[in-house]
Amino acid sequence: MPSLIDMRRRIRSVKNTQQITKAMKMVAASKLRRAQDRVIGTRPFAIQARHVLASISARVDQSHHPLLAKRPGVTSGTTMLIVMTSDRGLCGGFNTNIVKAVGKFLRDNKEREVSLGLVGKKGRAALGRRGFPIRFEYTGLPKVIGFAEAESVAEAAIADFTSAKVDSVHLVYNEFKSVMQQNLIFEQLLPMAPIEVEKKEDGIDYLYEPSPQRIFDELLPRLVEAQVLRALLESSAAEHAARMTAMDAATRNSAEMIEGLTLTMNKVRQAAITREIIEVVSGAQA
Repeated sequence: MPSLIDMRRRIRSVKNTQQITKAMKMVAASKLRRAQDRVIGTRPFAIQARHVLASISARVDQSHHPLLAKRPGVTSGTTMLIVMTSDRGLCGGFNTNIVKAVGKFLRDNKEREVSLGLVGKKGRAALGRRGFPIRFEYTGLPKVIGFAEAESVAEAAIADFTSAKVDSVHLVYNEFKSVMQQNLIFEQLLPMAPIEVEKKEDGIDYLYEPSPQRIFDELLPRLVEAQVLRALLESSAAEHAARMTAMDAATRNSAEMIEGLTLTMNKVRQAAITREIIEVVSGAQA
């Protein structure tokens, strides 16, 4: 049975850990609030961007744009996976679920040539050593993710797809659903689904400067970058939510551990006192 000194040391160590997890939970909660606001603000932008492009696409020919070209090897040819993980740990199964999903995809598609675009240190550490071609690595994302980060991630994907180095590009990330729930998303980024042409308003036409074709060609890559930005923000919010949940569970578990250790320490102390009383009584009788 451990001594009282050992039990006190363990209790003190668990209490220190509990203070750390409680502080990390509060920090994650404050970051989650800001990240959630950015996600909610980005979703309408992505929807409205597609609405504007749908209006312009009614006046241009979509079939010749390289980002909309469907190739025979979309489901069987070379592909790029943009895997979005976190730079830090202590966020439960956030990174593990993504790595498992990528591993399952690689096992199910052994005949396909797959290159990886890794966003986050945890994804690089888990997938970088498996021998697959790494197209790019992006780590150390800033606290406030902006359009510049989305451009850096989408640039390599657009370049490889337009040059026919890959037949498809997929995003793998965690979507923020709620504080307690994050959905693992595996979606196709390129080729983009053809933009649905809306029915033109009767008697209403618009003048475009420059031409609609040029506007369409310029805005379509921006739409790809907007989808990458949305995925980055969703992943950031989901990471903070997962870390907050994990630290809350760790804090509660440490409280239960302290309670159990305190009970054991009291039993040890009681046993020691009983033993000393027995020794005193035995000595007096002798």
